[in-house]
Amino acid sequence: MRQKATSVFAVLLLLAAGVAPVGATAVTGTDADVGTEVRASAAQADCSFPVNATDATGTEVTVEQKPERVVTLSPSAAQTMWEIGGKEQVVGVSQYASYLEGADSRTNVSGAGQTQVNVEKVVSTEPDLVLAPNVISNETVQRLRETGLTVFRFGFATSVEDIYAKTRLTGQLTGNCEAANETVASMKDRIETVRQAVENSERPRVFVSVGGGYTAGAGTFIGNMVELAGGTNIAAEANISGYGQISEEVIVKQNPEWIVQIGQYGVYPKTDAYNGTAAVKNDQVITVTNENVSQPAPRVVNAVVQMAKAFHPEAYAEANATTTTEATETTQMTTDAPETTTDEGAMQAETTTATATDGSSGSIPGFGVPATLAALAGAALLARRP
Repeated sequence: MRQKATSVFAVLLLLAAGVAPVGATAVTGTDADVGTEVRASAAQADCSFPVNATDATGTEVTVEQKPERVVTLSPSAAQTMWEIGGKEQVVGVSQYASYLEGADSRTNVSGAGQTQVNVEKVVSTEPDLVLAPNVISNETVQRLRETGLTVFRFGFATSVEDIYAKTRLTGQLTGNCEAANETVASMKDRIETVRQAVENSERPRVFVSVGGGYTAGAGTFIGNMVELAGGTNIAAEANISGYGQISEEVIVKQNPEWIVQIGQYGVYPKTDAYNGTAAVKNDQVITVTNENVSQPAPRVVNAVVQMAKAFHPEAYAEANATTTTEATETTQMTTDAPETTTDEGAMQAETTTATATDGSSGSIPGFGVPATLAALAGAALLARRP
């Protein structure tokens, strides 16, 4: 029992550390810069080098040419590289990126602690570029730079827009701009389908189970995702902020219609209070894999789509069908007018069609089927945060 409680506590610490808190409205607006400033130019838009960007440490980082060897110090950075077609460039990963197909053949550069880095291992991979998450300390980043390595440290992600921006930025830094833009376009298309599905739908009451009676309340990224998927987070309704415990009295009073379990350690308590909820009585319990909610990377969209399809199956199916029809019509228009269609326009139409058609699968089109994550140790969830 003590070991299980310790695992849950570790998970909560990682969830709190990995992504900065965000309100329910933070998923709208313009793309944020994820704590960085990119000096955009036509050359960079075409993925040419050098690329100059200011990272979260306030350091102007210059990548002189497309890096052939990249080390990712977090699962979110690794996942992003996999999704934008850059996995062959990756030579080093952190220990909790092992769920990615082929990651086990890369050098494990993690140290003893969950957010620690073995500097010697990183140096031994002879990387052209090191991508560091926000949980890696500035001191560690500086130690790596003192060895002569080029290191870019990302800032906190506070919204889906931040993840769009981070994905594009990773594409610019690693020479995968086109694939990064396609990934973001796919993400936006799928989020738009969700938005259409939930905008006029009644929002069910949802309990997010992190495990051990803990939940994600107001101001959390996971709570934000529930709202985006068309649910009402009962923890936020009960004035619970951040990640904290929720009493059985609140569970009974709020009577959630859905329970969302976060990974294998997010199983809800099997007590009378929980078993008496509408969610359990109606078998409306879903499990969202950790990498789809605990890492600010492209696969967060999978979790949003999974929840939206569960909460609003008919509305989602209708919205997805509408998106598919519109995409097909757009593709037909580009086929009928070849004289006025640019290569870029054709690529965009193809991407839209693939996104709409793939909407029910939960994968990002064009970048392979996401690898299934086997059950990880309890503390792994937090270590996998950005």
